[in-house]
Amino acid sequence: MAHFPGEDEVMLQAMLRQLFQSVKEKITGAPSLECAEEILLHLEETDENFHNYEFVKYLRQHICNTLGSMIEEEMEKWTSDQNQDEESGYDTVVQHVTKRIQESKEYKEMMHSLKNIMMVVVESMINKFEEDEMRSQERQKKIQKEKSNSYCTDNCSDSDSSFNQSYKFCQGKLQLILDQLDPGQPKEVRYEALQTLCSAPPSDVLNCENWTTLCEKLTVCLSDPDPVFSDRILKFYAQTFTLSPLRMTKETYTSLAKYLKLYFLSRENHIPTLSTGVDTSNPNVICLLKKVRLLNEYQKEAPSFWIRHPEKYMEEIVENTLSLLSVKHDQSHLVTQKILDPIYFFALVDTKAVWFKKWMHAYYSRTAVLRLLEKKYKSLITTAVQQCVQYFELCEAMKADEILGHSKHCGNKQKTFYYSGQELQYIYFIHSLCLLGRLLIYTQGRRLFPIKLKNRKDLVSLTDLLVLFTQLIYYSPSCPKMTSAAHLDSYSPASMVTEVLRILCDQKECAIECLYTNTVIEALLHPIHNLMKGAKAAPNCSETALIHIADILARIASVEEGLTLLLYGENMNSSEEKRPTGAHIIAQFSKKLLDEDISIFSGSEMLPVVKGAFISVCRQIYGTCEGLQVLIPYCLHESIAKAWKKTSLLSERIPTPVKGLDSVSSVNQESQNIMAWEENLLDDLLNFAATPKGLLFLQRTGAINECVTFMFNRYAKKLQISKHKKFGYGVLVTQVASTAAGAIALQSSGFINALITELWANLECGRDDVRVTHPRSTPVDPIDRSCQKSFLGLVNLLPYPAVYELVGNQDLPNKAEYSLREVPTCVIDIIDRLIILNSEAKIRSLFNYEQSHIFGLR
Repeated sequence: MAHFPGEDEVMLQAMLRQLFQSVKEKITGAPSLECAEEILLHLEETDENFHNYEFVKYLRQHICNTLGSMIEEEMEKWTSDQNQDEESGYDTVVQHVTKRIQESKEYKEMMHSLKNIMMVVVESMINKFEEDEMRSQERQKKIQKEKSNSYCTDNCSDSDSSFNQSYKFCQGKLQLILDQLDPGQPKEVRYEALQTLCSAPPSDVLNCENWTTLCEKLTVCLSDPDPVFSDRILKFYAQTFTLSPLRMTKETYTSLAKYLKLYFLSRENHIPTLSTGVDTSNPNVICLLKKVRLLNEYQKEAPSFWIRHPEKYMEEIVENTLSLLSVKHDQSHLVTQKILDPIYFFALVDTKAVWFKKWMHAYYSRTAVLRLLEKKYKSLITTAVQQCVQYFELCEAMKADEILGHSKHCGNKQKTFYYSGQELQYIYFIHSLCLLGRLLIYTQGRRLFPIKLKNRKDLVSLTDLLVLFTQLIYYSPSCPKMTSAAHLDSYSPASMVTEVLRILCDQKECAIECLYTNTVIEALLHPIHNLMKGAKAAPNCSETALIHIADILARIASVEEGLTLLLYGENMNSSEEKRPTGAHIIAQFSKKLLDEDISIFSGSEMLPVVKGAFISVCRQIYGTCEGLQVLIPYCLHESIAKAWKKTSLLSERIPTPVKGLDSVSSVNQESQNIMAWEENLLDDLLNFAATPKGLLFLQRTGAINECVTFMFNRYAKKLQISKHKKFGYGVLVTQVASTAAGAIALQSSGFINALITELWANLECGRDDVRVTHPRSTPVDPIDRSCQKSFLGLVNLLPYPAVYELVGNQDLPNKAEYSLREVPTCVIDIIDRLIILNSEAKIRSLFNYEQSHIFGLR
């Protein structure tokens, strides 16, 4: 065996494989093992190809090489020893020689060597056969598992097979790890077991039968007081969330959520209370926040892939989450302290409830969330509404300086990462506000109302909640306490509530059901009522709050249903309603602001911004015929024109920037604000031209020339119009040109000159950046597309009053010669060059005679 080369072994394996393949049918058809052996023993008799098999040829050659000379010697010896008279047959010779050979030492050595060789070859073939069979079985098992679990297996790399892994995770190994994770084991053993578990392929861990037991064991280990050990377990959870298929991550998420639920319900754990606050430098708090954050991160990532899996997995994740967030401690066993619920910690790591926003985005998950909220977890919505009510009552009861003073006191503790009870209440309020705002967008979410609160007799309806939101804008402090100065504005109560109301305004169906009611409008106008009476708007109302209110009112007025509500109220056909509607109140307040009849904000730097915000609301109203008719008694155009003239005088005193100096340093901020306020007032005046009667009012102000010049400057810059403007400057140009004064203003501003220059460039000049490789084809369209916009602009610019003012009593130039570079600058030039072509000079001056003349005739 020691001298048996590997090449011969491979050759013999191939020979035996050929032999077995040839006799496969005969052997497999044998009824028993004994019959199969008989078939092989008599194969020479039954198989005509027996001597053609390579293995048979090999045996014959091997015997010939080993015993050939011996056989010849025995035959010659036998022949010479026999008597001459005695004849011996061939069979007798063969039998004699065969017997002598079989009894010889050489034969026995050959048989022993051949037997050893064949044992090696057969054993190698058996081992290889078993390996191939095991690999085939595992492959089949994997294929069947993938087919059976294809509905719950992610198609990403997290489902890779463990065949390509260097570490094979078997059933016994997992059981050993489970035993080593027992709390009674030494620390080093548990660390090593957890490290082994983290290094194992997730698919191998998932395929083990003890996976459920492992989840239970890990849940128990999460309570381990050792922070290092707890961090390693969280590392395994994070790895599972990142690399594993949904079924595995779902079970891991469920185990972590159930652990946190039991953790908060257990009285043995030291959970912070509202009175003591949360110290994020405390090791126990750090560990708890890490677990909550890990759960929250998976909440935000899960919606990106769970639509590819069965609904039951998604529903299980949603239900476990809502069950955890709905945990409330029984406060009857406590004397004065309130233990923090899980929702406080989720608000700490996800203040704006991004997880809920993502869950509600798709119909697939939103349906399940709303169904579970309605049937089992409505208390989560109830507590969110209760938190908003409590925060409003706090703002209503306390003065702004008390709230801000407390926040400043807490700010000294921020360096030690400490959150006081009032800060936690505020963070929970922001979380609740964002959650409710997202809920109200959807019809099924609005059906959860009205809601019964603990200490209120009446139910809280949708209208009550929206009134509460609007009151929070002007009752809450303008500079609330948050984690850092950079977040002061984005996390302020007024900004957060305004953002929620903006989203609701953009959803038409939601806005009609929630916002377009007299009660909500009255709540928005409440501080304006107080200011016009000379009283303070609200305890904490500021200029910023009024700007937020104006923003919401402008969005309401930009929609037909909202404008109707502001103009006439809900009962527009009722004669009983004697109170002024929202439009009247807004107009009165805006006029007082422009006339500076309100002294409460006098001298404030934010006053021009407040004025501009409320005038923009009025602009949405007087931009329509109905709205202008309602606002006529207030003469807003006169007040705006008066304010513009006053501001214009101030802007003329702005010093000219000096060359070599920075413009920002040479022109102070106050001067820039004055210029911006002047442009804002001109824009407000210009928007009166949206209606015929409004254009008349604009002419009476005497500022139409300045307004048209301002419009031309803005038009030349091609600025994008605001989202809430109903139309661009093209409509205003048409309206302005419908009067003689407007046409003259357009002419003097240079607007008509610019329009005609653009038209001539499109007709005669063409584009400079186009390489002319062949002549342009003759146009077959009624009008060339490049000239269509200019054509429409010119047609809209020339109604009868404008034609009379721009063309009347003027003679055609009719020059004897026209330069090719001579460009028309007015309407009479266009008539002379494109329409009345009564001379050869005019025709020769056109590059595209046919096209340009046809354009002029049109």
